[in-house]
Amino acid sequence: MLHSRKVIVISGASAGVGRATAIEFARSGATVALLARGAAGLAGAKAEVEALGATAWVKTVDVADAQQVDDAAAQIEAELGPIDIWVNNAMVTVLSPVSKMQAEEYRRVTEVTYLGTVHGTCAALRHMRPRNRGTIVQVGSALAYRAIPLQSAYCAAKFACRGFTDSLRVELEHERSSIHVTTVHLAAFNTPQFDWARTRLDKKPQPMPPIFQPEVAARGIVWAAGQRRREVCVGFPAVKAIWGNKFFPLIADQMLKDDGYQGQKDDVPLPPGRPDNLFEPVDRDMGSHGRFDADARNHSRQLWLTMHRGAVATAMLLPLLPLAMLLLRKKR
Repeated sequence: MLHSRKVIVISGASAGVGRATAIEFARSGATVALLARGAAGLAGAKAEVEALGATAWVKTVDVADAQQVDDAAAQIEAELGPIDIWVNNAMVTVLSPVSKMQAEEYRRVTEVTYLGTVHGTCAALRHMRPRNRGTIVQVGSALAYRAIPLQSAYCAAKFACRGFTDSLRVELEHERSSIHVTTVHLAAFNTPQFDWARTRLDKKPQPMPPIFQPEVAARGIVWAAGQRRREVCVGFPAVKAIWGNKFFPLIADQMLKDDGYQGQKDDVPLPPGRPDNLFEPVDRDMGSHGRFDADARNHSRQLWLTMHRGAVATAMLLPLLPLAMLLLRKKR
């Protein structure tokens, strides 16, 4: 198996994409270290990994605290062995207009989503650099290229992650390092994020359709960890958003001024007293999936084509082979 006997670290591993990724790595024979704030979710993730016959190591960590991340990395190295792959996945968000955001909310989203990525990356590098090997996977988003309304803090943090990663990548190339850094940009996924994210919307928040199951993201992340790709997109909407914004940003603005509001909430009123995970974890086991199983897709043709692009290109060129041979004979 591709990642058999490797040591994988995943932040934000208690639920959603992080948890699905831990399970996917476990299926490939890896030993998985799970980092998150919520003990109940970590216990559930650990049980799922171990049910597949893999080793799971867990620790409650707030990635906004660099010392906690460093301590976890040192403990993993001491107890499990050298870290082969580090996946930075932890995030929080607030769905709110800028006019209603609080300074401490911007600070917290930045500390977890952006600085959490920085802390995880630096902790991984401290152990990978002496060995001159290892892979760091940044779980990014189409929103790292195309910001949307009502998620200004999260979009800004993902933009920052992209800038940080681009700088680091060039520095590693300058050092002629064998450490590889890749980013996996995701479309919209059916995760518990939309049941515990802080929100000021009048209805329950939802990912902007079309929606994919978290296992699709996990397959892309695990595959990317074994490649030497700079960036990988998962879900055609991510490709469309990134490239559409490059060439037609004003059109994207016009589309999002309505769709960006209606597309991020469903028809169910927000229940009173709903807890959120911005400053403290909602400490119950939420699993990998959110509440959109009926609408979420289990497959992405775009990801399949990305993962098999060599075979697809060969298949497309094969019909041209007889013509090429005929032309060569004529030239002779």
